[in-house]
Amino acid sequence: MTALDEYRRLEALGLWRERAEDQRREVVVSLGDATLVMSAPSGEAVGHWSLPAVERRNPGKSPALFAPSSDSEEELEIADAEMVAAIERIRTAIARSRPRPGRLRLVLAAGVIAAIALLGLFWLPGALTRQTVSLLPDAKRVEIGEDLLTEMITIAGRPCGGQGGRTALMRLSVRTFGTEDAPRLILFPSLIPETTSLPGNFIVTSASLAEDYETPEVFAGYLLAEGLRRDLRDPVEIFLTEAGLGVTFRLLTTGAIPEDAIHAHAARLLSRGVSALPDDALIDRFATARISTQPYAFARDVSGESVLGLIEADPMRGQANEPVLSDADWVSLQEICSS
Repeated sequence: MTALDEYRRLEALGLWRERAEDQRREVVVSLGDATLVMSAPSGEAVGHWSLPAVERRNPGKSPALFAPSSDSEEELEIADAEMVAAIERIRTAIARSRPRPGRLRLVLAAGVIAAIALLGLFWLPGALTRQTVSLLPDAKRVEIGEDLLTEMITIAGRPCGGQGGRTALMRLSVRTFGTEDAPRLILFPSLIPETTSLPGNFIVTSASLAEDYETPEVFAGYLLAEGLRRDLRDPVEIFLTEAGLGVTFRLLTTGAIPEDAIHAHAARLLSRGVSALPDDALIDRFATARISTQPYAFARDVSGESVLGLIEADPMRGQANEPVLSDADWVSLQEICSS
């Protein structure tokens, strides 16, 4: 120990007593190997104290009073400032080198608290949302979808509703998705983005998909893309993630959703762009529906450069195309907003 080496030969006079009722005796105090040694003037050692255990009973006062432990009657009085400073320095050095279980516990406790906080901040909201989504019955999903649709109508105006057009929309949905998974399609006169999914198996679409293109394959392609987005991420999960932990917990415990959360999400859906999709997964959807990818690809990029993968991997290349809609249904769909 550096502090001990520096004071190894230091000696000073002191007054020592073994018990409280004893008279103080003059002794020679010297620093030994990790000990404080008290000797009589004759040279006989009268006491050995372990330096790590030595305690000072009157910090900051002079002469200094030391004891071998807190509960000991033995006491040593030293007036020599250099010896007192040496003992204090050695005690401080020893104290710093000791293990600190209290500090370790504090560090561990702080780490645990931080881990719990991070867990609550990053894991709990997602876990609670996923749990709520998995437990939500179909009827509640439909209710949420209808509430969002009502709010979208308040913001964007009424959807197109000509009778012939509604029938054509139903047939387009069945032709694109099959009879078991056909969503209800709602078509607005103008909408950004072109498609968006609502809980309860609703897909909201823009009238431009019918009005701006010559064939229904383009419309069907946008629907297939939206169906893939919906399957990759549940619309209810998107809603609850954006609404926050409070709305999620309220839905899980009471089944209720605040109106302002519905309004805010409906507004976001009406102004949100669509996410990109992997070509392979999208092509598989077209292949299952037996619909060519080329009309949809060229509708997205007339040059074909950014959608070359969809064009070259068209699953219907060289095969007879099955009609998506009859000419009469397609005309009815194109006129749905004018009837």
